[in-house]
Amino acid sequence: QVQLAESGGGLVQPGGSLRLSCAASGFSLDYFAITWFRQVPGKEREAVSCISLNPHRIYYRDSAKGRFTVSGDRAKNTIYLQMNSLKPEDTAVYYCATDRVLYSGGCPDRWTDPSDLDTWGQGTQVTVSS
Repeated sequence: QVQLAESGGGLVQPGGSLRLSCAASGFSLDYFAITWFRQVPGKEREAVSCISLNPHRIYYRDSAKGRFTVSGDRAKNTIYLQMNSLKPEDTAVYYCATDRVLYSGGCPDRWTDPSDLDTWGQGTQVTVSS
């Protein structure tokens, strides 16, 4: 069974850091890209970063560049999102997602519409507040 599971969210003060994990099971991250999305109530899910291990590609939304770093651990079949210099506007539920057709060739050249992806984790809450 293809599954994704996020962890690592929590409450952090502005300027702090968190590392989110996205553990995959039932498939290998060597063959499918992963996109991190985030969503706040009343707004659409927003792509934050995409990573593919083969081919190796990494993309960031402008708001994440210089603060977030995405990486992968093949041995653990896990993708990480290291978030530094967090701001209150980073507060959201963070999800990782993939699609066994759209993402089989690595990260696409444009951000994917969330409704086009077939596999999602349950989400992890990130709250940035003093």
